[in-house]
Amino acid sequence: MIERYTRPEMGKIWSEESKYQAWLEVELAASEALAETGEVPREAAEALRRHAGFRLERIREIENVVRHDVIAFTTAVSETMRAAGHGEASRWFHYGMTSNDVVDTAQALLVKQASERIAAGIEKLEAVLERRAFEFKDTVQIGRTHGIQAEPITFGLKIALWYDELRRNGRRFRDASEDMRVGKISGAVGTFGHIGPEAEARICKRLGLEPAAIASQVIARDRHAYYLSTLALVAATLEKIALEIRHLQRTEVREAEEPFGAGQKGSSAMPHKRNPVTCEQICGLARVVRSNVQAAFEDIALWHERDISHSSVERVILPDSTILADYLLDKTTWLVDGMRVSPERMARNLDLTGGLVFSGQLLLDLAAAGMLREEAYKLVQGEAMKAWETGGNFREAIEQSPEVAKVLPAEQLAESFSVTRQLKNVDAIFRRVFAR
Repeated sequence: MIERYTRPEMGKIWSEESKYQAWLEVELAASEALAETGEVPREAAEALRRHAGFRLERIREIENVVRHDVIAFTTAVSETMRAAGHGEASRWFHYGMTSNDVVDTAQALLVKQASERIAAGIEKLEAVLERRAFEFKDTVQIGRTHGIQAEPITFGLKIALWYDELRRNGRRFRDASEDMRVGKISGAVGTFGHIGPEAEARICKRLGLEPAAIASQVIARDRHAYYLSTLALVAATLEKIALEIRHLQRTEVREAEEPFGAGQKGSSAMPHKRNPVTCEQICGLARVVRSNVQAAFEDIALWHERDISHSSVERVILPDSTILADYLLDKTTWLVDGMRVSPERMARNLDLTGGLVFSGQLLLDLAAAGMLREEAYKLVQGEAMKAWETGGNFREAIEQSPEVAKVLPAEQLAESFSVTRQLKNVDAIFRRVFAR
């Protein structure tokens, strides 16, 4: 992922240095575990722990010749052992292991680190959403369906919905992260031909991983597809939030907008512009995360016990998706935390149609008062369409209707246009959402 969308700590996890360090940690854990079972001399494992290392430049030089990154890595490490005067111990490095024992197990370590940062980002955004939901719990806003005014809601309800969705995504992500926290040291075709299951369990325990119950040469890639799917769901929710704020920031609406800093400029040509550029960035990058899921699903089917068609793909989609998820969570947290909200504009837009948005409640009240539903619908829609076409006041027209007056006294009719009545269950919804 390009530096523009990479937060430093997440970028560091997926650096080349970090990758080889994870490989080295797997190799050292293997040597130490095998020393415990008597398969590797204890003094060799100790020497490897003290002296094994690598230089990136040397790994690259060797790989240019051998065209195999794991061989380049093990060769470079062996050179450092010889240089330290422990060349004899280097013959126990990578003992009994195949390349993917190292690569897949080390990848699990990197994903674990990345997942911890993403989980923390989800929790941080949850906290901001909860705070702002309660801040605007009773701030009345018009709800919209198909982009058209529908019935009253509160802005807090809108944010509570985002919170509830993100919380579900957090649970899914934690499950998928746990699914990825597995290693395998079962050899070239997964049969433990050279290192036994007990040793594998010891190695994985040292690394904070669980051994995969069964593997070929690779850990099955359905895990990876599931993991990336949950990242895509997280990104989709963040896009949902950003898209809503984009709509609410439109000049004709102006009910909420993203933060606009001092000195910020919206357009090179139009000085008045305050564009929702961060919202648009979130929406755009979410597409990249979602698109990577397709590649992850394509990686599930490999030839026989292994090919490497998945390897090149994962070098892109795992770093890019986790880096973007981390970046998007941070941006969305900033967006929601600093979001500017205009309750006054919300109130003005609610009143924009002269009470049209209460047509549904009026229909129910007329039916309950004795008017046939078909008759009531025809009457209410007729007045609503007149108000819509002419810009007239729907409520005033209804109050002057003799047909309505026959069944609904003025006091009862006022209740048909009551916002409080419409929103009487907001507290109950909040209790449902935020119950611990």
